[in-house]
Amino acid sequence: MLNDIILRAINAADVPAVKEPSGLNRQDGKWQSGKPLLWDVTVASTLAGSYVDTAGTGAGLVADQAADRKTAKYADLGAQYVFQSVLVENLGPFSSTLDFLRDLGRRISHISGDDREVLFLFQRISVMILNSVLSHDSFSIDRPDH
Repeated sequence: MLNDIILRAINAADVPAVKEPSGLNRQDGKWQSGKPLLWDVTVASTLAGSYVDTAGTGAGLVADQAADRKTAKYADLGAQYVFQSVLVENLGPFSSTLDFLRDLGRRISHISGDDREVLFLFQRISVMILNSVLSHDSFSIDRPDH
């Protein structure tokens, strides 16, 4: 769902985009420096066993750790594309994604004429994350004590 929100926001900013294009050959719209945007969305759970130690040392560090892995994953595409990891923690801050989302919201504002577009984008993302956390918690399995 977060990927869909980002996709709709990019399109609203008048930047042509598709999710997971075959061959990554989109040449009809540019993000910056004449390069197309390539993004990868991840919502990291600060309660996951693999992140508990990192989450305990500071807010936003789980997302930063995941962002470093995503950046390394796409490092070989850097010459052709502007890569942006879109990472949020399900129980934490937007971290390294904050500047990108603000820029995206401003681009939409420029087109729509509504200065609240940045706020609207953050609201949509926050509601989506809250709903996913609440949905996940509602499907937890209670195991009887033995």
